[in-house]
Amino acid sequence: MPKFQPFVMERMMSKFEKEVDYNLSESGVYPLTLKELLQDDPDGVAKLLATEMDYAHANGIPELRRNIAALYPGAGPENVLVTVGAIEANYDILWGLLSAGDEVVVMLPNYMQIWGLAKNLNLDLKTFSLDEKNGWAPDLDGLKKAVTAKTKLIAICNPNNPTGYILKNEEMEAIIETARRVGAWILADEVYAGAERLTDEQTPSFYGKYEKVLAVGSLSKAYGLPGLRIGWVVGPAPVVDEIWARHEYLTLSATMLSNHLAAIALSPRVRPRLIQRARSFIRRGFPVLEKWIGEHREILSTTPPQAAAIAFVHYRLDIPSTRIAERLREEKKVLIVPGDHFGLDHFVRISFGLPHDYLTPALGRIHDLLMELRNK
Repeated sequence: MPKFQPFVMERMMSKFEKEVDYNLSESGVYPLTLKELLQDDPDGVAKLLATEMDYAHANGIPELRRNIAALYPGAGPENVLVTVGAIEANYDILWGLLSAGDEVVVMLPNYMQIWGLAKNLNLDLKTFSLDEKNGWAPDLDGLKKAVTAKTKLIAICNPNNPTGYILKNEEMEAIIETARRVGAWILADEVYAGAERLTDEQTPSFYGKYEKVLAVGSLSKAYGLPGLRIGWVVGPAPVVDEIWARHEYLTLSATMLSNHLAAIALSPRVRPRLIQRARSFIRRGFPVLEKWIGEHREILSTTPPQAAAIAFVHYRLDIPSTRIAERLREEKKVLIVPGDHFGLDHFVRISFGLPHDYLTPALGRIHDLLMELRNK
């Protein structure tokens, strides 16, 4: 078989997330039930039962694309392609825009799909970093040094996975100016927009701020609907059409039911409720995690995330993060994400957008292992 870079985090989660008692590896909030989604529409179930199980529009049903477009200033349905999760949107974008040998610059740490795809597609991969010592703000000088006249695409995650950092307006402008200088595309993974912890103002999109932006979104994180497997890309209509052509090779379309349920979720009546629900889980969950970290301050610390239902926790123990995650899974039946899946050892990613009666005992089991490791 050809040389292949596995997506190590997703490999781990695919194999083990259903085999543990407590899954703290997920990065979205506690999932919604169908009953919760449809609570504003007493006839919703009857309407779904009357839905014909035909192919949906390959690029997404019109109602869904209109609802997505409404989230992006100046966008229309023609600017939107609905995909099977944001993970497909990212793949289609790289497939549509880049060829082997093209230069791509990726923010790190990050959701590592694009990093791994760059290796598997034989792209010329460069990176720039978020700076932990500066609260995970981007190293903009490092970005400028990484970007060259050959750079075709800059991949950003905002709000960031795994740190929860939200780019400031001036940082967004600096990234745009760096891209504009060489004519590079910006792939903006914005799946955590709406999952803000400290403000009710949604994180602004890169879309509309620069003509060569492809903004990626999803129902999996800020909406609590990962099981619908609905994502999207928003960009210039001709380029979206080219990406759509790749989508037809890969998945053809998302399911009819997912399209209709997603249209409901993103409707003006329902969407604000789902966003408020996500923020409520995040804002109730983080104090539990923060207090727990404070009780272990001799070995744990974190920069409080500005958004998302995850914290990137630094630990001071002489053991690799993958081994900690393995022992937690094997001995305590708890799943977390090791930092070396993001290229940063001695960190772990822990989710907290969960009910207290789930989060608290899970943290208790992590405590038990930490004490064993500290006292050995």
